[in-house]
Amino acid sequence: MPPFSPFALSTRLATRAIVPFASSIARPTIAHTISRHFHPSKMANKPIVTLDASLIPRLPASSPTLFEAKKAKNLTFEAIAKELGREEVAVAALFYGQAQASPEDIQKLSQVLGIQQSTLEDQLAGIPDRGRTLDMPPREPLIYRLFEIVQNYGYAYKAVLNEKFGDGIMSAISFSTKVEKETDEKGDWAVITLRGKWLPYSRF
Repeated sequence: MPPFSPFALSTRLATRAIVPFASSIARPTIAHTISRHFHPSKMANKPIVTLDASLIPRLPASSPTLFEAKKAKNLTFEAIAKELGREEVAVAALFYGQAQASPEDIQKLSQVLGIQQSTLEDQLAGIPDRGRTLDMPPREPLIYRLFEIVQNYGYAYKAVLNEKFGDGIMSAISFSTKVEKETDEKGDWAVITLRGKWLPYSRF
């Protein structure tokens, strides 16, 4: 399977369509990488995602610290993101050690979560070591479904992007993403927007 390469398109996923898949890829043999504990949240009874203990060996020391405080405060990523002035996915990436926290992020996380600022400054210092949390191929069904989209539509995306932009790639560095929920008469829909700078290949 080719590595995941996000495209600057809105991808709609019907949440009810996430079902076990049948393919040559091995089925899950371990617990889901994210454990969901449903509690009444301070944000309209939304589910609170907590940390799966099996992931801890792959994560930085900051992850348990942040998730424990998040659970104690009963806060969603949406609520935390509003306080930090960032997108929910960006905040979740901070919690999993996949993004670098700014001094302002650290200050606000300390205030929102009730963690000593010096603790966060120590644990969130340095450059993130990205990509360690994920199995390849991914075992968690929802994460696999994202890879399946690229597996099925990758060349279609490439063809359309090449026609629109020429020979190049979409950056995952100069990049932003967000997740939104839409509801209509057919049910709930997940809308994932991926926005990346187009990088043309250099001639040499």
